[in-house]
Amino acid sequence: MKYRSRSALFLLPLAFGPWAARAQDPWPNHPVRLIIPFPPGGSTDSQGRLVGQHLGELWRQPVIADNRPGAGTVLATNTVAKAQPDGYTLGIVVSSHAINPTLRPNLPYDTLKDLLPISEIGVQHIILVANPSLPANTLQEVLELARKDPGKLSYASPGSGTAHHLVMELLKSRTGVNIVHVPYRGGAPAQQDVMGGQVPLLMDTYYASEALIKAGKLKPIALFSPKRPASVPDIPVVAETVPDVSATSSVGLVAPAGTPSAVIARISSDIARSVRTKAFADRLLTMGLDPVGSSPQEYDQRIRGDILKWAPVIKATGATAD
Repeated sequence: MKYRSRSALFLLPLAFGPWAARAQDPWPNHPVRLIIPFPPGGSTDSQGRLVGQHLGELWRQPVIADNRPGAGTVLATNTVAKAQPDGYTLGIVVSSHAINPTLRPNLPYDTLKDLLPISEIGVQHIILVANPSLPANTLQEVLELARKDPGKLSYASPGSGTAHHLVMELLKSRTGVNIVHVPYRGGAPAQQDVMGGQVPLLMDTYYASEALIKAGKLKPIALFSPKRPASVPDIPVVAETVPDVSATSSVGLVAPAGTPSAVIARISSDIARSVRTKAFADRLLTMGLDPVGSSPQEYDQRIRGDILKWAPVIKATGATAD
């Protein structure tokens, strides 16, 4: 019995020693995968890759972009939700992350239970623009035009159920105007038809329309941001005419539920510290993203608040996924 006891004590470190060493390895000790919900080349892809590159430099480990477009970002987000919760799979999410729970009731994951918010990286500003020939230059004039001839005015959006669509429907519900929605599959074809005069109004991100506005091909009407952003101070916001109507397009980072809290805190802290760095913040701004760098708790509140905000709009409009 005495001999067996000593043998057991001798074998204990052999059995558990390597495991203990692995458990204490610092994170990250190998490449991190960053799931991006859009194809390469778009603005969100560029923003995600920039964030991944910067974090990789801080961590001294590659952050590898993995584009998983499809199903209104559901494919990418589901990949993150089903990944091992070890800190080595992260996901970029956008405003549809808070829209999809209502818009797509049969999601293959639970938005609030299967994913952990890490940080809201930044926001993009949503804008109402018009064909230059439209006889209205302000939001008030657009509303008056819509009231004068209900149902004649129309607006294009990048798609049904997008934040661009829903915030315009929120404005319509608050003002009682009838402006017809014309959904497109993406922002580029919507821009082309508005510039061509087929549709008079367009809901877009300011970044996507900025060059066209400066070239005089589109006319800015109003931003939907809560207040005039420092990056676009000369364009009025909707809330100056219709209080309490506002929204921004959010870009954030999530991880699978069960990811160690220390890893979540580390990533969030690194993002917050990064966006306070002028050089990095300026690069985000050139890509149309106003830096935020929120805590996991703040980002969780944003997601939950947006789910509650958009649910009644989706139900009232009958919006469906494209």
